[in-house]
Amino acid sequence: MLRRLVLCLLPALGCTGIVGDSSTLSTEDAEAVGVSGLRRLTRVELDATLRDLIGEPNPLARTLLPPDPTDPFDNDYRQQLASTTLVDSLEALAQQAAERTVADMSRKARVLPCMPTGANDATCYRLFVRTFGRQALRRPITNEEVERFMPLHALGVEANSFDTAVTLALRAFLQHPEFVYRVELGVPSGQGVVQLTGFHRATRLSYLIVGSTPPDWLLDDAASGALSTRDGVRTAAQKLLTDPRARPQVERFHALWLGYHRLPHAAQLTAAMQAESDALVDRVVFDPNADYLTLFTATETFIDPTLAQHYGLTFTGTQPTWTSYGAAPRKGLLSHGSVLSQGVKFADSSPTQRGIFIRNRLLCQEVPPPPPGVNVDEQPTSSSPCKKDRYQTHASAGGCKGCHSTIDPIGFGLERFDRQGRYRTTDDNLPQCTIEGAGTVDGTTFNGPTGLADALIASGRFEECITTQVFRYAAGRREEVRDHAFIARMTKEFIANDRKFLDLLVTLVSDDGFAFRRDEEAL
Repeated sequence: MLRRLVLCLLPALGCTGIVGDSSTLSTEDAEAVGVSGLRRLTRVELDATLRDLIGEPNPLARTLLPPDPTDPFDNDYRQQLASTTLVDSLEALAQQAAERTVADMSRKARVLPCMPTGANDATCYRLFVRTFGRQALRRPITNEEVERFMPLHALGVEANSFDTAVTLALRAFLQHPEFVYRVELGVPSGQGVVQLTGFHRATRLSYLIVGSTPPDWLLDDAASGALSTRDGVRTAAQKLLTDPRARPQVERFHALWLGYHRLPHAAQLTAAMQAESDALVDRVVFDPNADYLTLFTATETFIDPTLAQHYGLTFTGTQPTWTSYGAAPRKGLLSHGSVLSQGVKFADSSPTQRGIFIRNRLLCQEVPPPPPGVNVDEQPTSSSPCKKDRYQTHASAGGCKGCHSTIDPIGFGLERFDRQGRYRTTDDNLPQCTIEGAGTVDGTTFNGPTGLADALIASGRFEECITTQVFRYAAGRREEVRDHAFIARMTKEFIANDRKFLDLLVTLVSDDGFAFRRDEEAL
């Protein structure tokens, strides 16, 4: 019953807000504007939004909603399929969040801009709908929309409870399509592209940089027209980057990109590995003078006693601290246990899977799937127990050689580090199987993660892949042919700006490509 009532109350999606500057794009620039579809908030974004809107401390979305597909990011709108399960879960989330908010005096005071005089206080209710609606839908609420919520107030009057009316309105807002989805209708600008309003830009900025709904000051900027120019967007982005939520958002991008948002280890070891990688990302990205490639060449790491013992590093004290690798064959993020835990199969490190990981994530090269009929769950075998011999037999079989010759040599260059990132010189439990640790990537020989980092940096393709991964995260999809010019432009500026990661973000969001979108139907 309530679901039908809520659906009847929801206004038709409309275009509201200040549009960007009225300048038109050149034919060349318009042609480079990419597709942007209907993006649903991820579970993590929903939880962050509920925290910031209503003070919800619990991860309701991650508890109630189906998992988001990750490849490697969790916000690819083309994989966000609607289902009855999703709709039912969103309804349950809205109900729980609304009831918990109204039951908590401090949280209720947070969403109510006035003190109601009683159940029939329509003035206070309208003000609540208008102010909360602006925050929840990330744009102004029209008078007509406010009136569509008044039947819910009537139900509250009938129950002699203002709280009932607020609860019903919260449930309606938290199931509203413009709350759950990032709707970007904008204004047609010719040449098959649509110009986004200031409120759309505010939403894009906020979810990219802080992972949550736009704060009030950013909505004010959108309303005033401050986001209608590149300088205005740049200023807003730089301000958002000083928000405390920006650091965990940058950390999450890296954890998704390099796969360590989840690790298959005991809780204490997992937490130590993730803390190590987060600390290095913070140190490099938020140091205004740091070259981003330092992330892959750093000679110090942030470890606690648990991780020091795991790595076999000398460590004194009881608190996590920055520690030199010394003579250990490690440097940068690629030598972290969090990253070296990727590419595991058959309960061991897999040269094939590690090679695919490096190709896909760090070189942005798609490795084709194995030929039909190949059983990928069957371990390679040979008369020798040593992994190198077993994989050599595997890679030379039939049509497998072509792909394996481009991925296995990369993985073998990391074999001196096991599936938990510990250094070793022989295969696990096989002391007769010595590991050489030599690998090659595109004709360059390397040894271990230190050598791999140097090879990637020297390849001349690393910066473009970094920019591509940022683009994928910002756009919520994989790149297409028309996006190549935009990515090339971002890469060029990234390198010219001494590879500062935060400058890359600011450059991306202040580009015209961030202020327009193309309908999928126009392709």
